[in-house]
Amino acid sequence: MRYIAPARGTVDPQVFGRMPLEAWREYAGLLEGPHWPVLDALNALWPADARARFVAQDHQLLADGLHYEQRIAERGQIATRTGNWHDLLNALVWLRCPSIKQALNQRQMAEIARMGPKDRSRPQYAMTHFDEAGVIVVLQDPALLALWDAHDWHGLFWRRRQAWLDGAIRLELFGHAVLEHALNPDKLLVGKALVFQSPHDLDVRHVRAECAAAIAAGKLLCDPLELRPLPLSGLPGWHADNADEAFHLTTVCYQPRRAGRVYPPVPWQA
Repeated sequence: MRYIAPARGTVDPQVFGRMPLEAWREYAGLLEGPHWPVLDALNALWPADARARFVAQDHQLLADGLHYEQRIAERGQIATRTGNWHDLLNALVWLRCPSIKQALNQRQMAEIARMGPKDRSRPQYAMTHFDEAGVIVVLQDPALLALWDAHDWHGLFWRRRQAWLDGAIRLELFGHAVLEHALNPDKLLVGKALVFQSPHDLDVRHVRAECAAAIAAGKLLCDPLELRPLPLSGLPGWHADNADEAFHLTTVCYQPRRAGRVYPPVPWQA
């Protein structure tokens, strides 16, 4: 069933003080309150030298017949529906992570040129999944990856709960559809993760830059199977019930690994 976000005036204000939306507090003025932000307010947040701009997705814009990605690549125009949670959250991800968004657009355009505007390739599916539900994860302990790849969710989120609190495994949520789902406090969240290993506590800007470069070079997101499912509701502070072990034994968002499912090796970052 297609998810329908709550109307702006009905959103429980407490969701903005809990992960994942808590991590977007810098945009509280755009997310909270009764009124939708206008596009001029969003565009005012771009750096002065930015080429991209948010433009209203209306009949006049769509009359140009261009593909959504083509309009971004050729004109710097990001078609945006006003009064729409999905598109507002997409805009905020553009503002925070423009290099990754631009890398995805560059790759999408290459695939459109190869496949045509109607057919879709495995890389396109991978990029779309990441754009909508993506999570960037950096972990320091390979043992955590073994638990993850085995879908040992009780081990990853309960027995090794302290690793999430200590920063031995860290993440940044990229997918705007997951942010939209988080507007409903009862929704169980699952992301699709790109994973990096490093013995160091990497700066988030460094990780974004490395991720963008790898996507642009075609080293990542060549197939949807690269993406590891990550039940985000198991993370400390991401669901009201997960401080109780029973949550990790019964929640429906913890799915077993499919027979024959093999995950790709995880690159190391210096």
